[in-house]
Amino acid sequence: MWRLALLALLALAACSPALNWRSVRSDAHALQMLLPCKPDHASRDVPMAGTTVALDMQGCDAAGATFAVSHVHLADARQASAVLAGWQAATLANLHAASPQQQPFELPGGQFGLRWAVAGQRGDGHPVSAQAVWFARIQADGVDLFNAVVYADKTDTAVADTFFTGLKFE
Repeated sequence: MWRLALLALLALAACSPALNWRSVRSDAHALQMLLPCKPDHASRDVPMAGTTVALDMQGCDAAGATFAVSHVHLADARQASAVLAGWQAATLANLHAASPQQQPFELPGGQFGLRWAVAGQRGDGHPVSAQAVWFARIQADGVDLFNAVVYADKTDTAVADTFFTGLKFE
């Protein structure tokens, strides 16, 4: 009898999904996200392109990967290019990575879309693969800048594609 119970438990464990995709919305912006786990939320002030901005982030860890969406709002849309360039450079520096493989990224309602993939190192020196998208949305009161990223030990383009195609403006 106990063997049957053990087999039933093992079967249930095998059926539980490692990526439990769910639609998530932030109070900070109108971007709807598809995340594979319940996200944590954080916000802090960070220096970007000579100014300090509030950075909002939602993210979670699932199936050995970290999924995160970060957002900043700039009152002056003319700062967008400089802030995006600095943000991307800082991300590459934190990953100890060089030039990423880049391609266009289109998100309905978004502008300046870019997707890249890069191999780098975590702070502890272990290798990491990062797939990221960067985009903006012009508003009447400025511009919203976004970065969505998947960090993992190994590249899984299908998982990243699901995450990135789940980004939608409401």
